[in-house]
Amino acid sequence: MRKAVWCFPVVAVLVISSLAQDADHDMGMPGPGQSGQTMQGTEMQGMNMGVATSSMPSFHASSGSSWQPASVPENMWMITRGNWDVMLHGTVFITYNQQGGPRGAGKAESTNYLMSMEQHRLGSGTLLLRQMFSAESLTSPHPGFPELFQTGETYHGQPLIDHQHPHNVFAELAALYTLPVNEKVSWLLYGGPSAEPALGPVTYIHRQSASEDPEAPLGHHLQDSTHTSFGVVTTGFIFNLSELNLSKLGFLKIEGSAFNGHEPNEERWSIQLAPLDSWSFRGTSAPTRNWTAQYSYGRLLHPEALDPNNELRQSASLEYNRPLSGGKLGNGNWATSLIWGRKHKELFNTTQNSYLLESTLNFRQRNYAYTRLELADKDELFPQAPIHPAYRIGAYTFGGVRDLAHNQHWQVGLGGDVTFYSKPAVLDPIYGNDPVSFHLFVRVRPGSMEHSH
Repeated sequence: MRKAVWCFPVVAVLVISSLAQDADHDMGMPGPGQSGQTMQGTEMQGMNMGVATSSMPSFHASSGSSWQPASVPENMWMITRGNWDVMLHGTVFITYNQQGGPRGAGKAESTNYLMSMEQHRLGSGTLLLRQMFSAESLTSPHPGFPELFQTGETYHGQPLIDHQHPHNVFAELAALYTLPVNEKVSWLLYGGPSAEPALGPVTYIHRQSASEDPEAPLGHHLQDSTHTSFGVVTTGFIFNLSELNLSKLGFLKIEGSAFNGHEPNEERWSIQLAPLDSWSFRGTSAPTRNWTAQYSYGRLLHPEALDPNNELRQSASLEYNRPLSGGKLGNGNWATSLIWGRKHKELFNTTQNSYLLESTLNFRQRNYAYTRLELADKDELFPQAPIHPAYRIGAYTFGGVRDLAHNQHWQVGLGGDVTFYSKPAVLDPIYGNDPVSFHLFVRVRPGSMEHSH
């Protein structure tokens, strides 16, 4: 069993390596010091609307139908097979995780995902197929990844407390079709048996500002936990505001979803289809290549297995990304996200909020400094108690990574971080006065496709 725990990271690295060599042959990947932006890659960014443009965010850099800024570097390989463009990306963290205080634990673990995408023209539009897989059900020690104050989902019929659940083997199996109606408007249709509704920001797994942090935010279940939903249908419109004589306002996307609002159960290898009993809508703006903002609202029917509540979710976020070239920081990238998430439980008539600021600075190509600062209301830390008061928890993470390998094939980094906490004094006897947690890890992912600045 111990060998099986590390099987997926090893296999993922071998598969990715093989496709990287194919990508070199088929697409003429540039050598060190040359631009990684091929003509095909430039066209691909605009293919989603059928109009070649460098300012529209790419659906390839996210999951679901969400948007990151167009300037976000895309760590992936591309090859061409006939009329299909095939893309592959993913990240593997191999980590020692030490959570502090009386309720902490130390474990070796791996967070990981592998995503493949296939895209080609279909009629007047573009079809994008996407599959995302994770082996965290094998590479996380039961009952999951130790994480102080984390809550959400179950293990052996009990609520998970102080642990982050592993992600499902089939984290996304979905298709996205975009069809230009005219030069100003495009229509989108997205969905699948495992997909992401139009609710919340870009999930932390894909956010550039969280790319070096192996841990889930404490506010995950108030912000972006619906990124794996077993049954989603989304439709909406993308407006080219510049073409609508609205100055340089970029792009606006309005979309709505019907989806299965239940959280995945403990069978991480299965697809648990159910009626599309929940709904959401989202508005996203991309005024420039470096900025995106979204607001979303949804109603989820009984999302938690052991909680009878229906939930109203709200989220707002602002993402900024800036490629760096030259200067004191050298070549690199700076990504920052500001996120608010709210959950209202209808039966209990209670509301919890979460606030997150995270930032990752890549400088002199090989170096990364990152931070995540968050406040999250937690009312599930003591599920057996007769009443469930909400506690405002703060988590403040500071970390860094140094790439040992950094080229068009690979980014292999060695890193670590430390997390400090704030909490009500009433929790001191249980969590300790000043718990401190840390991670030490190796991170492996594909090399980056550079954007022209």
